[in-house]
Amino acid sequence: MNKNDLVAAVAEKTTVPKAEAEKLIDATLDVITTTLKAGDEVRLVGFGTFVVTKRKAGTGRNPRTGEEIQIPASKQPKFRAGKQLKDAVNVA
Repeated sequence: MNKNDLVAAVAEKTTVPKAEAEKLIDATLDVITTTLKAGDEVRLVGFGTFVVTKRKAGTGRNPRTGEEIQIPASKQPKFRAGKQLKDAVNVA
């Protein structure tokens, strides 16, 4: 499912116009992004939690040349699925 499919599904399920559904989805994603940038987490009970983890700097190898390269420290956004989401996906 891509963003257009998601917009169409949300519009159909909520009976709002597609343009309005797209604004709502964009606003939701913007709030999540802004919150993660600030270093906070977004916890949606029953669905999951969006968090930022820190990755340490390290060394790696260029696969083509075998040369060692330095990999800088970075922050990684991650999603941890909640129990209800896991259970819904794993229904037989």
